[in-house]
Amino acid sequence: MSDFAIGESDFLLDGEPFRILSGALHYFRVHPDLWADRIDKARRMGLNTIETYVPWNAHSPRRGVFDTDGMLDLGRFLEQVAAAGLYAIVRPGPYICAEWDNGGLPAWLFQEPGVGVRRYEPRFLAAVEQYLEQVLDLVRPLQVDQGGPVLLLQVENEYGAFGNDPEYLEAVAGMIRKAGITVPLVTVDQPTGEMLAAGGLDGVLRTGSFGSRSAERLATLREHQPTGPLMCMEFWDGWFDHWGGPHHTTSVEDAARELDALLAAGASVNIYMFHGGTNFGLTSGADDKGVFRPTVTSYDYDAPLDEAGRPTAKYHAFREVLSRYSTVSAEAPPAVAAPAPQFSVPLGEPVRLLTDPAVWGPASRHATMPTLDDLGARLALFRTELDGDGPVLLSIGEVRDRALVFLDGDPVGVLERDHRDRALMLPRGRGRLEIVVEDQGRVNYGPRIGEVKGLLGDVQLGPDLLTDWSAWTIDLDAVPALWDSAAPATGPGVGPTAWRTSFAAEHPVDHFLGTDAWGKGIAWVNGFCLGRYWHRGPQHTLYVPAPLIRSGDNDLVVLELETMADPTAHFVPDLSLGPVES
Repeated sequence: MSDFAIGESDFLLDGEPFRILSGALHYFRVHPDLWADRIDKARRMGLNTIETYVPWNAHSPRRGVFDTDGMLDLGRFLEQVAAAGLYAIVRPGPYICAEWDNGGLPAWLFQEPGVGVRRYEPRFLAAVEQYLEQVLDLVRPLQVDQGGPVLLLQVENEYGAFGNDPEYLEAVAGMIRKAGITVPLVTVDQPTGEMLAAGGLDGVLRTGSFGSRSAERLATLREHQPTGPLMCMEFWDGWFDHWGGPHHTTSVEDAARELDALLAAGASVNIYMFHGGTNFGLTSGADDKGVFRPTVTSYDYDAPLDEAGRPTAKYHAFREVLSRYSTVSAEAPPAVAAPAPQFSVPLGEPVRLLTDPAVWGPASRHATMPTLDDLGARLALFRTELDGDGPVLLSIGEVRDRALVFLDGDPVGVLERDHRDRALMLPRGRGRLEIVVEDQGRVNYGPRIGEVKGLLGDVQLGPDLLTDWSAWTIDLDAVPALWDSAAPATGPGVGPTAWRTSFAAEHPVDHFLGTDAWGKGIAWVNGFCLGRYWHRGPQHTLYVPAPLIRSGDNDLVVLELETMADPTAHFVPDLSLGPVES
């Protein structure tokens, strides 16, 4: 057991000055069988600590549930950090941002009208306390003063960029202490006077988040905190990507120079990210600062380890900088990985959503259009019969986030939130109207957190309100098993279609699934959801971690929502994350 404390100018480990050299590694973005590999590479780069967020909504997808299986086994992750001889920082939120769906806040929180999220409001605080008790039950025995690796715990996350409610922050800190956390607590904010004041707590160490002008930012932090160690809790060494944008990268030389300046000033650091990993499933979030921009599946972040866990030029540059301030392992840096297997297999046995929606489950009936939240869905099909004249205007109050419109099975158009689409012309006002609605990820930053998804407001045909809707929730977890009950289609077809195939592998090694010839959809390997793809890019591969691959036959399932120009699965030798910004 060790004692860890905040001193007059340093962190103190058993009474001696200790500099935290940390890297962000989110257990929920990395296959658990690869945690040890990523942690070991952090140690070999020269880090002594691993930091992770905790995503409330992943652990609690439904009220009353707290899941710690597989990729959510936080306790196992922290034990592996300790086994590697490293320390840990835990940031449980309750809000985490992290470019993660809804900033980590469960969607079910918002189903009760008037719940005051991220402020002192009794119903929200009751839910937060239950969550913190559950997650901190895992962390409490793993604190450094109990023989574990955990040095620090963070209260909330960049709260000064959101609100100014010290009573709320005090309540969250009190819940953490009540749950048995005895290690020091910290807050983090961007180093401006306003944010540090609004997001800080007396008696809790303030830390900063920034990626440039280190000396200036540390000086601002010191102005608002005359004593205590200086720390950049998020040293941004890269950035994340949005669908339709460039792949963001940062200069290796600039990042290394800023890291050197930070350490030369005597500060501690948490490199965000050391290894970004992947937004598997439908876990990526979105921005909306006037324009809705969903985040891509890859969370490569241009980090020292790429999405597949391989050292980059930034890894070697950071290792050299760290060696000036601490002892770096004498072990050689990890070797360059061999290219992934390259081959192609045809997709077959399509199951078409519009042909027989019943294969996806029973329909529910609604007098007016329900939201996706009403259905508990991320993707759904809505159908009604039209009995009018045409052509005629179809209009919708608001689209969140994407709607594919079909008339008698023929595609009519797409309504997209980022284009602010709300209406399109139908060629006739008679026939079977079907709308496939997709939630592309909940906003993770700012005032639009928690907003309802689906088609909001009235759905009208000309001046008339459309009623009598049938709705099919598309259970994405059940897609890989569709063929157990559905007869595959033959010949060409339109609309959302599930495809499957098998491929052989000699050994379980990383694979990269090329998606540039496909439209927009989701893919699974051996029942595991790899995430979304989209022809918009920038990324045109989905990462398939080696532990998902079986020696012998493997199953690939693809749900294509638009048009698949080439119904073939192309596995390629490397990541394709898209053109970089100029």
